Amino acid sequence: MTATTLRTLSAIAAQEAPRLRAAYPDVFRVDLKRRALTIGGIGLLVGLFALGLTMLETSWTRVFLGLGELGKFVVYMIPPDPGSWSKALVYLGALAETVAIAILGTVLAAILALPFGFLAARNVVPSWILRFLMRRSLDTIRSVDALIWALIWVNVVGLGPFAGVLAIMTSDFGTFGKLFSEAVEAADAKASEGIKSTGGSDLHQVRFGLLPQVLPLFASQVLYYIESNTRSATIIGIVGAGGIGLHLYEQIRTLEYQHVSFIIILVLAAVSLIDWVSSRLRFSVIGIRQT
Repeated sequence: MTATTLRTLSAIAAQEAPRLRAAYPDVFRVDLKRRALTIGGIGLLVGLFALGLTMLETSWTRVFLGLGELGKFVVYMIPPDPGSWSKALVYLGALAETVAIAILGTVLAAILALPFGFLAARNVVPSWILRFLMRRSLDTIRSVDALIWALIWVNVVGLGPFAGVLAIMTSDFGTFGKLFSEAVEAADAKASEGIKSTGGSDLHQVRFGLLPQVLPLFASQVLYYIESNTRSATIIGIVGAGGIGLHLYEQIRTLEYQHVSFIIILVLAAVSLIDWVSSRLRFSVIGIRQT
């Protein structure tokens, strides 16, 4: 569109504006009440944000001064160095353990959460009491962080990767239950209605009407959480739940920053590889279009 055309359209709009205002006064009338509520709401949020910063004793001076200290840590971390080939192999083995914890914990959580996701959906279970109990149970489990679950399971089953798998599984069970139920509720009801009209049972409606629609979305969410839980498995390893987290904590505690940077690069490479693989799976196998 040329500049001349734009100027012509602007002139026409300026000429027609008075006539349109006279013909449709309600459309052009300023809603002072709504505007006041909007401004008041924004002001309230800004005030709460400022109050939170004040109560938490936030000091931007300390932040800017701390950037220099952060630069020192970066200098200490260069160049990344495992120390020896034997240590590098130990770190690689621990990283493989971390990835295994993330995959096993996530897949187990998804399998266990699948039926609960349907039971918590209002278009599957008509009883609000059962849905309420399911949703509150999922909320309770999801409200506890994976690190806390790791501390609990370490005390239950002992140190090691098994506790890490159980921690990831328990934490993601509540999350997957919520995500799955919301996906089921958002599914198109026409397929289920068609199955019902032909005499299909409620189970048939779920199996052939809802499940084919939501299964690709479920798979996409599981793939994303495998990537995310690789980072989480690194953190829970610090409390003794297996994986590379314990090595990372030990190197930080002993001020071996070059070893720390090497471990961080390993974790970054693993997460990037998992992200690439999951993207290819979503695109080619599951059939979900990439954004």
